[in-house]
Amino acid sequence: MDKVRIGIIGSGFSGDLHADAFSRDLRAEIVAVAGSNQHRADEFAAKWNLAYAFSDYRRMLELPDIDLITIGVPNDLHCQIAIDSALAGKHVVVEKPLCMTLDEADRMIATASETGTKLMYAEDLCFAPKYVRAKQLVDEGAIGRVFRTRQLEKHFGPHSDWFWDMSRSGGGALFDMGCHGAEFARWMLDKPKVKSVTAHMGTYVHTDKTQGEDDATGIIEWENNTVSVIENSWAKRGGIEDCAEIHGVEGVIYCDLVRGSSMLTYSERGFGYAVEKAPETKGWTFPLFDEWMQYGYPGEMKHFLDCIVDGKEPLETAEDGRAVLEIMFACYESAATGRRIDFPYTPSDPSSPVAVWMNRESR
Repeated sequence: MDKVRIGIIGSGFSGDLHADAFSRDLRAEIVAVAGSNQHRADEFAAKWNLAYAFSDYRRMLELPDIDLITIGVPNDLHCQIAIDSALAGKHVVVEKPLCMTLDEADRMIATASETGTKLMYAEDLCFAPKYVRAKQLVDEGAIGRVFRTRQLEKHFGPHSDWFWDMSRSGGGALFDMGCHGAEFARWMLDKPKVKSVTAHMGTYVHTDKTQGEDDATGIIEWENNTVSVIENSWAKRGGIEDCAEIHGVEGVIYCDLVRGSSMLTYSERGFGYAVEKAPETKGWTFPLFDEWMQYGYPGEMKHFLDCIVDGKEPLETAEDGRAVLEIMFACYESAATGRRIDFPYTPSDPSSPVAVWMNRESR
């Protein structure tokens, strides 16, 4: 296969990330886009010089010369699009979170298996250069046996309004970003089994916008006697914070995806763009150099191309995405009940796990 021909579903933020990442790899040829409406799809196609633009993704799936579909749309659409894409014989990359429920995850996985297509989970932190280097150091034994990890992502809210709608997003700050922290920990620790999950969350700032949580903390106990903390917030002002810690019995590693890769800058008048989620650029800011590279998106998509071209097994699969969902849903149940959730875990409301927290008596 000389070229992997790609169709992007989603003409917004995630679609741009995918297009930017694939445009850096000579093996990739972005053929088409499907957007929420024809105007947005046409604008996206013009920006990235694509041959086709659709308002209905199913028309794009009819194109015989597409090998890979990437899905970067609201979370409630992931499952059906992934299933339709696999049934059309396309390999699939799904943005995080994988989908809305464990039942949806199982159906997606089963369809991919039945059709012989690859269903890959887009967790960019496993490809962020700093984190990849940290993982190498851990695997070399640089800090001895790891006993604790911590990953946090905090800012003042999502980039699209649909995130505020729980029927579309499936959850608040934890569901949006906690999936990063959960899979970062699983990957860094070689994907151990979960022993238990404890969490606390609340809606403190954006009560007029959402029923979902805007600040959350989860604690994951693993069966290999390690602990991971994930912290997420839509209530933190001043731009994005995105960093991690890995503690071992013989050392510690600190990684900051934003500050350590940025250029400390002061501007009286302000300028166009500094970094994701920065509300303004006057005063002190931290503009990133090659922001998407720091977050791991090009490396992520390069790996998925390797999986198709060379037949490699994906580092991040739909099964990994499902495992993350279990952790997320257990966090919501812990926050709702005030107790530790032991694994194996069965959601008390499998059809809508996050509703357990949203419908809690204290609300």
